[in-house]
Parts: sequence; structure tokens; C-alpha cells
Amino acid sequence: MPVDAIILAGGRSSRLGGVAKASLLHDGRTLLQLAIEAARLTDGTIVVVGPDAETAEPVAETTEPVRFVREHPAFGGPAAAIAAGLHALHEPQPTRNLRSPSLSRGVAVLACDMPGAAPALAVILETAALATAQEPDVDGWIAVDAGGRDQPLLGVYRSDALERRVAELQAAQPSGDLTGVAVRHLLSGLDLRRVAVPEGGSADVDTWADAAELGVVASDTPTTPAPTDPASTTTSSPPRSPHDR
Repeated sequence: MPVDAIILAGGRSSRLGGVAKASLLHDGRTLLQLAIEAARLTDGTIVVVGPDAETAEPVAETTEPVRFVREHPAFGGPAAAIAAGLHALHEPQPTRNLRSPSLSRGVAVLACDMPGAAPALAVILETAALATAQEPDVDGWIAVDAGGRDQPLLGVYRSDALERRVAELQAAQPSGDLTGVAVRHLLSGLDLRRVAVPEGGSADVDTWADAAELGVVASDTPTTPAPTDPASTTTSSPPRSPHDR
């Protein structure tokens, strides 16, 4: 099953004081660069949903074609971004022929804030490749860490199954788009398999405390910046769901 990739890079980063996650650095490379490098494991078309190409150029620095698109409206949430990425994958590419509708494809969905995602995505892709023929009715494979926490924004899905859910939800929404729709709602009804990934592979950056733990820093400072929100460093903060990023 050929696999394309959608990278989600357009959130507000409210718990980081508005600092774009794509621009954060890990070992001298931006998180967007690392996400694109991970997405290259698919050997398919890569779509980044978030900043415009001109805005992203300083943090992407990619030598191979990457399509940049925006969800509508902007900051509509990860489900809306996934829908925008799927739509872009059906459009003709300058360096590639239009995809054959008869060819079953997969799509990797990857949030840009997981600096260790490449080894984890490699495991998921391998699992999906081995299982495709044996389990033709499975709709996707998502990462699960050692603590049992699912990360649906690090997974591989059958494109037709994901597109079907997008179409169903768009038809049910008064606005006709997926603004504010939770990822868990988008994925509800899909037959998914959980794939154990290497330690830290699905660890993400939502706060400056997360950044410090993962060795991630702001692009304009040599050390991890102090949190802008005191609540982001306390253990008493309410737990967040990975499905509502």
C-alpha cells in the first residue's frame, strides 16, 4: 500500500505563548524539519498543513517538493487540518501525476511537535505494510506509548476510510467544515490497531515543561526559555487529551 503523509503544523501553540511549534529547535533542527524528515519514510507526497510556504521556508529548508496548504478557516483544529491535507493529496502535483482513484493508498498523519517521531513512524509503517493483506478491513494503525496512551496524530490510515469519515462529518456540520471537531470524533467508527512505538517516539511538546524534558528550545535562544504560563509547569494542571490538540 503506497503511503502519503500529512504533517499538522498550524496550531495556535497557546500553551507556548503563541510561539510556533514548527520553529522550535531540537539538536539544531526545527521541529518542522524533523517532521518532514520523518514523513520521507513514506516515500509518498508530503503535505504540510499550516504556514504558507514563504513563511515556513526558514524553518523547513527542504530540498524536495513539499506542498503547503492551510485549513479553512485557519486554526480550525487538527480534524480540519487533516481534511485539508486529504483534499490537497487529490490535487495534481508539479512533480507527480494525479493519483489513480483505483489504487488503494494510505496516509500517515503526523503532528509536527514530536521530535522523536521518525523511529515510531517507521514501526507503524512496517506494521501497516505487513498487516494490509492480512487484515484488509482494518482502517488504520496508531501509536501507543509504554504507558498505554494513544497518539492518533502519529498514525497511518487507509485514505479511503479517512476520507469517508471526513465526508460524513462535513455533511453533518452546519458550517460544512470540520472546525472544532475533535480528532477522536473524526476517527470514531474506524477499525484501528494500536502499535507500540519506541520510548519517546510519541512524546509531544505542548508546554515549555514538555520542551525542556525533550531538549527542545526556542529558535532565538540557546537554552530552554522560562514558561510563559506558570500553570504549564505544575503537576496539578488538568490532563489534556491527545485527541483534542
